[in-house]
Amino acid sequence: MKKILFLISFLLFITFDGNAQKFAYIDTDYILNKIPEFKQAQDKLDALSTEWQKEIETKYADVDAMYRAYQQEQVLLTEPMKNKREEAIMSKEKEAKDLQKKYFAPQGDLYMKRQELVKPIQDKIYNAVQQLATNNKYAVIFDSSSDLIMLYTNSNLDKSDKILELLGY
Repeated sequence: MKKILFLISFLLFITFDGNAQKFAYIDTDYILNKIPEFKQAQDKLDALSTEWQKEIETKYADVDAMYRAYQQEQVLLTEPMKNKREEAIMSKEKEAKDLQKKYFAPQGDLYMKRQELVKPIQDKIYNAVQQLATNNKYAVIFDSSSDLIMLYTNSNLDKSDKILELLGY
């Protein structure tokens, strides 16, 4: 009887152990910060953003100057002249807002440029993660830099450096 219980216990242990799933995690922020192309892309995006922001601020400064001039001269202007000036101010303000939307809207120029510069790097990381998962038979690889809350992680399961190695960094 003991032999049968031992054999059943042993077989159950092997079955559970054989089906154990392997997990790992990576830190994409860490990986991205180790990739020079990402730093270059980020610098380009920051420069563009700064340039565009200055352009927009200049437009709004023009609107503000037009409005202040209008307020000072308002008493001297006829009604048609007032209307014309107000329309010019509103038109200039709309132009500034449209430019701001063009550059910084969710699907604006900055987003498109980010897709153009950063997405290929992210795709390389994704492909390296897939390769790591396939080669090492990982069931799941988590990203510790995402919104996923990881209360505890064993640093032995961090495969970020392995991903960098697969990417050639």
